[in-house]
Amino acid sequence: MDKILLPITGLVLAGGTGRRMGGRDKGFVLWLGEPLVIHAVRLLAGLPQVLVSANRSLPRYRALGYDVVTDEPANFSGPLAGLCQGLRQATQPWMVSVPVDNPCLPQDIVARLWAARVMGGLVLGRSPHGPEPLVCLVQTALLPHLEAYLHKGGRRAQDWFAGLPHAWLDLTEVEAANCNTLEDLR
Repeated sequence: MDKILLPITGLVLAGGTGRRMGGRDKGFVLWLGEPLVIHAVRLLAGLPQVLVSANRSLPRYRALGYDVVTDEPANFSGPLAGLCQGLRQATQPWMVSVPVDNPCLPQDIVARLWAARVMGGLVLGRSPHGPEPLVCLVQTALLPHLEAYLHKGGRRAQDWFAGLPHAWLDLTEVEAANCNTLEDLR
C-alpha cells in the first residue's frame, strides 16, 4: 500500500540563542549520539516540504539538505517569528512545527496532530509538564493573523492562539519537555 502524502509543510524551530546551553547552537547539541536537529527532522520525514528555522550556523543547517528560513524582519525574533517565516515559505496548506529542543516527541506526532486538526485553527501539544504550543499543526491561512499579532508587539505563543479555534493534543507519554540546558538532556 502506498503511503498517503499529507498536505503539510514541516518546520523545525532551531532559531534560539542557546543562552541556557552556554551559547551553543541547540540544533547541533548531541542527544543519544546525534544532533538534536536530526531527531527533529526525522519526525517530519515523508512530508512534501521540510524547513528549518535558524538564525546562525546557516551553512551547517543547509548542509542537511533542507531549506532554511531566518527571522525577518530583524526586529521580530523568537519562536513565533520563526513560525511566521515558516508559514511564509510553506508550500502546503498546513504546517507542523516541532522545536529542536524537544527530542522526546512521539514518532507519530505528525499523524496525531493531523488526526486532531481544526479547520481555521490550530492543534497544539500538551505534555504532563504543561502546554507545548510550539508543537503544533497550523493552517497556513493563519499567516496574516500571526503577522498582525507580531506587528502589534505580541511575542507569546499562548496569547497569539488564544482567540483562534484550537484543540489540544495530549502527549501524556512525553517524559521530558523542552531541553533548555545540557542537564535537561541528561
